[in-house]
Amino acid sequence: MTEAILLVGGKGTRLRPLTVHTPKPMVPAAGVPFLTHQLARARAAGVEHIVLATSYLAEVFEPYFGDGSELGLHLEYVTEVEPLGTGGAIRNVASRLRSAPEDPVLIFNGDILTGLDIRALVATHETSGADVSLHLTRVDDPRAYGLVPTDGTGRVQAFLEKPQTPEEIVTDQINAGAYVFRRSVIDTIPEGRPVSVERETFPELLASGAHLQGMVDSTYWLDLGTPQAFVRGSADLVLGRAPSPAVPGRRGDRLVLPTAEVAADAKLTGGTVVGAGARIGAGARIAGSTVLEGAVVEPGAVVTDSLIGAGARIGARTVLSGAVVGDGARVGADNELRDGIRVWCGAELADGSVRFSSDQ
Repeated sequence: MTEAILLVGGKGTRLRPLTVHTPKPMVPAAGVPFLTHQLARARAAGVEHIVLATSYLAEVFEPYFGDGSELGLHLEYVTEVEPLGTGGAIRNVASRLRSAPEDPVLIFNGDILTGLDIRALVATHETSGADVSLHLTRVDDPRAYGLVPTDGTGRVQAFLEKPQTPEEIVTDQINAGAYVFRRSVIDTIPEGRPVSVERETFPELLASGAHLQGMVDSTYWLDLGTPQAFVRGSADLVLGRAPSPAVPGRRGDRLVLPTAEVAADAKLTGGTVVGAGARIGAGARIAGSTVLEGAVVEPGAVVTDSLIGAGARIGARTVLSGAVVGDGARVGADNELRDGIRVWCGAELADGSVRFSSDQ
């Protein structure tokens, strides 16, 4: 049995206002907290014991998931008093691991939606004899990421910072945020101070001659660090493009949770999610969007690639495109919000007070 560490301590600053009152892994995606999908996929791959490395709003996790038994897991929670970075968080939970020194330990970043074949990553680690194995994915434009070139056998050659010029783009392979560590390697991470595995642990291991193995798996991968990416990821889960056994319903164009009310002539498409107790008015059109619990979309509103927070209200005939409306916010009738605009939690916009479009 392989055990795992889930790194769920980040503040999710780029996701605000979604993360003002909710830690990033607990923001709903396809009807359940995003973390549920990660836990369910790990369980499906044979993982039984998972330690959650928490920090920001740490008190939210255990009341929701408990001991993990409902998911067929045994969950433990370790909270950082001060943020320790990815490497520091891994070292901080080491005492809760049960693995022998040579056993593999899976580690996942808490904000990555992926179709990674987890069993294949563990198998690659074991057959290669690596100290650490990394899931790598290929991206069309690697300039925003650190690059991880490998040799013909998949052995990692270097960790390169974000390339600044075309000549520096030596590979399209990037670190995809899932790893397998030999258990004994975790104990070599410095204890009690912030450590980044990406910028400190991995380069130092490589410099010391350790074996770091890369496995390229590009089936599906999305960093959910921005609201736009989070909305897209939720829609992809509903549409079946991203795999998860935790989606609470059939895959398709829409997911409407119990107690939600949708007018007969409202149109929901593109993987739209309507949360419990939400209400969608007559003639509303919602595409590729998430409407969280208890929110209201009034008649004739048009919502595209947007997220509407819990208890928020969108006025009649208002147009949202690529927008985020925080929990409890009120957007009056006949407004237009586009192109990444964010409405803070509890804010109120009067009828017809905002018209924001890409040509202004």
